[in-house]
Amino acid sequence: LGELRRRVTIIVVAVIVCALIVYMATPTLIELMIGQIEEAMGGATLVVTTVLGGFSIRFKVALFFSVIICCPIIIWEIMAFFLPALKPKERKWFIPTFAIAVFLFIFGTLFCYFIILDPAFQWLTDQAYGMSAQVLPQASSYLDIIIKFEIGFGFAFELPVVVFYLVIFDIIPYKKMRGQWRTIYVVLMVLCAMITPDASPITMLLMFAALVVLYEASLLLARIVLSKRIKKQNAELAAED
Repeated sequence: LGELRRRVTIIVVAVIVCALIVYMATPTLIELMIGQIEEAMGGATLVVTTVLGGFSIRFKVALFFSVIICCPIIIWEIMAFFLPALKPKERKWFIPTFAIAVFLFIFGTLFCYFIILDPAFQWLTDQAYGMSAQVLPQASSYLDIIIKFEIGFGFAFELPVVVFYLVIFDIIPYKKMRGQWRTIYVVLMVLCAMITPDASPITMLLMFAALVVLYEASLLLARIVLSKRIKKQNAELAAED
């Protein structure tokens, strides 16, 4: 518990300090966030409806970017907490998987920004236009949705790391992961529906396609790296059958 408390404290302090620094640059960062959805906004500007709205929005955006900036620290502290439980042969994967986890998180946020945001907001705003209604772009609502999208895709893209460690720790044998692909695809589809903050089928299908590619790539990597162990697992499962 003391170790867990120490690592959580490091993460919280790092994120808060970074947020206080990033806060000064939030006007530029907000312009960057809405740059991908300007077409869906139809040339309208964001609206703040409360006195404290500007401060709360800027601080929320600062926290969001501080999480992205501090993601190497966050991922390192989370993985380092479990490091003592690893065997000496398994610890050699710590640094590579740490680097891959950081890359995947950042790649997930970039994938969401460049691929997902525009069609998602286009679909959402079109629903209101179908009712002959005008969408009032409230800053808090729009930025909340963008942040949820970005964080959701960032964490969802960590799937290869999870799959790799499930195989390397013998929690789920490779043959079962490979053989139960239909069930796993359904689980991924449900996960995509839960993570995406909108009801757009376009957003869900784009995330599902990305996760399927990542899942298959992680299984391919596990098969290459752990070929001897996979052969042993297959032999054991065949003997049990």
